[in-house]
Amino acid sequence: MNSNYYISSFCSIKNNTISLNGSMVYSNENMEFLEFIKAAYKSLDTNYPKFFKMDGLSKLAILAAHVLFKNENINQDKDNDIAVVFSNKSSSIDTDRKHQKSIENKDDYYPSPAIFVYTLPNICIGEISIKYKLFSENSFFIFENFSAQHLLDYANSLLSAGKTEKVLCGWVELDGNQYEAYLYLVTKIGTILHSKENIIKFYNT
Repeated sequence: MNSNYYISSFCSIKNNTISLNGSMVYSNENMEFLEFIKAAYKSLDTNYPKFFKMDGLSKLAILAAHVLFKNENINQDKDNDIAVVFSNKSSSIDTDRKHQKSIENKDDYYPSPAIFVYTLPNICIGEISIKYKLFSENSFFIFENFSAQHLLDYANSLLSAGKTEKVLCGWVELDGNQYEAYLYLVTKIGTILHSKENIIKFYNT
């Protein structure tokens, strides 16, 4: 059984910049998060109309996945055996606040189902899975800080157990205008070892 797995590519979105494998693919300064993510969506030819109905966390996650999967030539018209292991610190707090405000409005009390559906952080995994037809394991973990060791162990265990062919891992955090996405794809063959050191190095790139 193979004990070594590899990082084939990684994408990060932070500070109004999107990068792939350490190289910038899009940047637009002086914008708040929602303006920036919509502008990036249009610039990167994402072509997924449902994007505009999503919450901010899902927009962040699906755009990072789009950049990564496009680079990997993942065919979204075919079923893909790719597991997803995400994590963050704030869960779905950004959407939770919007939902809470709708409940508190006594003059116009009607919590929006369109907002409520996103009051779980793992919904962003569902959105990616629908777009790219991912049929495998998926999990979303909440940590105080980014945990490279957890991503390493969990992804490697899925691959070792034969539960998936690839694993999309990462950290997707959104709280108001504070946001950060870091996704990477783990595969069974490659040249860059899926190690704690490399996970942290790419996270800090």
